[in-house]
Amino acid sequence: MSEDPRDWEVETRLVRGGLARSPYGEISEALFLTQSFAYESAGAADARFSGDEPGFIYQRFGNPTTQMFEDRLALLEGAEACRATASGMAAVHAALTGLLRAGDHLVAGRALFGSCRWIIAEWLPRFGVETTFVDATDLEAWRAAVRPNTKAFFIESPANPLLEVASVGAVAAIAHEAGARLVVDNVFATPIFQKPLVLGADIVVYSATKHIDGQGRVLGGAILGNAEFMQETYRDILRHTGPALSPFNSWVLLKGLETLELRVRRQTENAGKVADVVADHRKSLKTVYCGRADHPQAAVIAKQMTGGGNVLAFDLGSREAAWRFLDALQIVDISNNLGDAKSMATHPSTTTHRSLSEEDRLAIGLTEGWVRVSVGLEGPNDLIRDVSRALDAA
Repeated sequence: MSEDPRDWEVETRLVRGGLARSPYGEISEALFLTQSFAYESAGAADARFSGDEPGFIYQRFGNPTTQMFEDRLALLEGAEACRATASGMAAVHAALTGLLRAGDHLVAGRALFGSCRWIIAEWLPRFGVETTFVDATDLEAWRAAVRPNTKAFFIESPANPLLEVASVGAVAAIAHEAGARLVVDNVFATPIFQKPLVLGADIVVYSATKHIDGQGRVLGGAILGNAEFMQETYRDILRHTGPALSPFNSWVLLKGLETLELRVRRQTENAGKVADVVADHRKSLKTVYCGRADHPQAAVIAKQMTGGGNVLAFDLGSREAAWRFLDALQIVDISNNLGDAKSMATHPSTTTHRSLSEEDRLAIGLTEGWVRVSVGLEGPNDLIRDVSRALDAA
């Protein structure tokens, strides 16, 4: 009896899931750098294009290396299907535009990454899609926002940058009662610590640029969900608009998946230690970390997440104090990325969330004193020393 990969432990799925070896029997996944594919006959080409016979046609439609990445991530997520994209934002854009058309209504959590907010608030309205933003932790706000033409809900949970956590199952139930689909951006939790599809979400999106690569090399994204729904909703938009993930980036991300669980758990251990130090420091007015009991949504986190993740945020009271903190760091880099092996800190108000109006930033509690830190794989004592010294300088 052959092994069923769905019965494998997470670590085995990450190393061997989706593996499709060429006739050469390579151990490391093959990298297929090709734009198109040849056919044995005109009839074979016709059968391939009609869908009567399986196979690859064009890199924009699919690629063997990319297929391995998609299959492995789907196996990890517990999804029936995955489609890779060139970036996380390409995944968010395709996920939403595949669901919505002119005259439709979207309900979204108001705490969002700046580019996500731009797509929803600035781009979709150009094509006749209206949006209502709500406090994602307020279930009554979700219910009140529903209209007869509501087709989709969208949340980040935990949300960028202040780690607000929504009850995915409860929001999914409200969406489904309204006949809408729920899309969840699961980047901060990673597929290691949270499974939105199991909780009731219809679609999960990732920026694979973050933890999945995790080493600052390439961009990538992914959309995951039910196979039939993915085929009906996203096949044509992904084929014809061209947000394809390159085979090289697919190969890099495949190798990143092999160590994802190890890296995320070690980063989370480090983040917990750093968060405790920050919370106890006199300069921190407020510290938010999903692994701490004082998180505002700790009860929700206990029900749907199995780890706190590697990102924390804290309020130093002013932009000047936040910048003094950042400029005093000697080990941690100032960078707007997250999920990397290297620790990074950023000032969201002037970087990742700069495109938001002051009113919108204040609505999610993002004042200019906040700093977001993505904790990496460095020695925890070195990180604590560096962060403590920078807090003193703040």
